[in-house]
Amino acid sequence: MPLIEGVKLAPSILTADFARLGEQIREAEAAGADYIHIDVMDGHFVPPITMGPLIVEAVRRSCRLPLDLHLMIEHPERHINAFKDAGADLLTVHAEATPHLHRVLRLIRDAGLRAGVALSPGTHETAIREVLDQADVVVVMAVDPGWGGQKFLEHVRPKLRRIRQLIDRCDRPLELEVDGGVNEDTVRAVCEDGVDIVVAGSAIFNHREPVAAAVERLRRAAAGARRSHAQPRA
Repeated sequence: MPLIEGVKLAPSILTADFARLGEQIREAEAAGADYIHIDVMDGHFVPPITMGPLIVEAVRRSCRLPLDLHLMIEHPERHINAFKDAGADLLTVHAEATPHLHRVLRLIRDAGLRAGVALSPGTHETAIREVLDQADVVVVMAVDPGWGGQKFLEHVRPKLRRIRQLIDRCDRPLELEVDGGVNEDTVRAVCEDGVDIVVAGSAIFNHREPVAAAVERLRRAAAGARRSHAQPRA
């Protein structure tokens, strides 16, 4: 069930209660989530160390939703098969993490997975112009990668709109995802900027209310957004 018409919701488990991870994932699925978003960090590309294939396998057993893996790691090409075998559906790599971005995206797609390319807040969209033919999703970070619960960076909104226009000029299916700082105060704005997928972590797994209530709160906040830049999606 989309967040609003044309916008999918990807709850990020980075801020979930890991003592109840399977339960919370099933709650998100029942509440109408479209993906489960998993942040993989290696302690090198970003300082924290988070999850690997074992957690992905456990999440795969907990739900039927597509798994959207955000690889904040160096040498992502070394881990494609491990995450594929663990149950990933979409692997996103950072433009800043590899000098061989086109090759890595091609390897992901050759493995039978969808490929995403992510941009940190300070990276211009020109970094991905030459690889859009190998990408299925463009992820714009609205916080600095590495930690959950950060405040949304307003200066990324013009970049979202520029990438939306860039995508709409492509002659192949390509989606725009925003990741970081999305909550009931910011979700309507990013929907109006033309995103196709919204990642939300602490706004959903906030430990103060049931997951279903948090998802409904986001839906109410997004209601009425006018996606003037987005092309219709099949």
